[in-house]
Amino acid sequence: ERYRLKQEMILGIGGIRLLQAIGFSVRQYHMNEGHSALLALELLRRYAYPSEDLRAGESPYDLPRVRELCCFTTHTPVEAGHDRFDYRLVYEVMKPAVDDGVLRQLAGKDNLNMTRLALNLSEYVNGVAKRHAEVSRSMFPGYQVHAITNGVHPFTWVCDSFSKLFDLHVPSWCHEPELLVRADCCIPDQSIWDAHQQAKLELIGKVAALTSVRLDPEVLTLGFARRMTAYKRPDLLFTDINRLKVLAQGYPLQIVLAGKAHPLDEGGKQLIAALHKHMQDLSGVIPIAYLPNYDLDIARSLVSGVDVWLNTPLRPLEASGTSGMKATFNGVPNLSVLDGWWIEGCIEGVTGWAVGNSDDAGTGQDVESLYDKLEHKVLPLYYQDRTGWIAVMKAAISKNASFFNSHRMMRRYATEAYIR
Repeated sequence: ERYRLKQEMILGIGGIRLLQAIGFSVRQYHMNEGHSALLALELLRRYAYPSEDLRAGESPYDLPRVRELCCFTTHTPVEAGHDRFDYRLVYEVMKPAVDDGVLRQLAGKDNLNMTRLALNLSEYVNGVAKRHAEVSRSMFPGYQVHAITNGVHPFTWVCDSFSKLFDLHVPSWCHEPELLVRADCCIPDQSIWDAHQQAKLELIGKVAALTSVRLDPEVLTLGFARRMTAYKRPDLLFTDINRLKVLAQGYPLQIVLAGKAHPLDEGGKQLIAALHKHMQDLSGVIPIAYLPNYDLDIARSLVSGVDVWLNTPLRPLEASGTSGMKATFNGVPNLSVLDGWWIEGCIEGVTGWAVGNSDDAGTGQDVESLYDKLEHKVLPLYYQDRTGWIAVMKAAISKNASFFNSHRMMRRYATEAYIR
């Protein structure tokens, strides 16, 4: 905790002093999560009124000015993402140059709550998806929490084959990704399929190089890759091994997994071990690869090379999620729990498929929904209706990628958070 506090002092207080020292004139400070919230205390110190100008009962700081300079984005409803520090530690380590009564009023009576501090000293506050904003308003009653849904950077996440395809049929897509809305009418079906198969072959080559698993380019491939932790439920797909075996007997299926656990997340490490056990249980029935040393390069190969992107978080803990957005830029539809961005992006059977509903459904309902969608919707469409499958791929691009991109996201921040 002491080390963490020192880190956040360097980020918040050190960061604002560094920018000032090198000559930046900052008109807006954007705090992403509460980790940088100590910058607001530095601003309070900077905008303190001279003591001789104060009257009894007045705030010693220009709070409206500090709030005008700050906006705050909360990124997670998970408790571990909201740092709290004991005031004894705070005064021992940093000796705040802010009145103790004011500090406790802004950051919490019993401990320094970084999220609370950011909320109280920001004029504009937002969550990273519509549902996440609703959850945040219930977590922090009394605060107005807006919604700006996340987006991903097109050029970073589009694979080479689709980049060339978009260059040919949707010029300027990289700078104006909203033009991808034309994908469903302006790109030939065969070109979409060929671009995807090229990306799939590249992923299969990477899997072969990194593991002993040999995948078949003609078999539907599910992809799941992210930080391995309990609320992401990476093991949900493997809840009923016998049911999976039955599915694979009807329609061939293969799976590619990747992801790391936080060094201190013992539960996450146990999940990785459990996934490897499931791989052994399904050996000879469903080929499964777990790619080591998950990084950006592997992530890019996965979101472009699999046929379906799987995401199974525990509601309502997925604030947004962005891996599924990255997949849509490569024509890969999502099969996901309705949480985070997918509540907004899912048009059932058009852009992909929902697992369960948007309520707080239990794990049992989600498991049954997942298997039902695979058995009755996803697998039959892939193997029996190539034209219908490509239509879903095109819709993922035209209806998801054209909207869930960083360009749209940044326009929203500029017009709503930065220029008020």
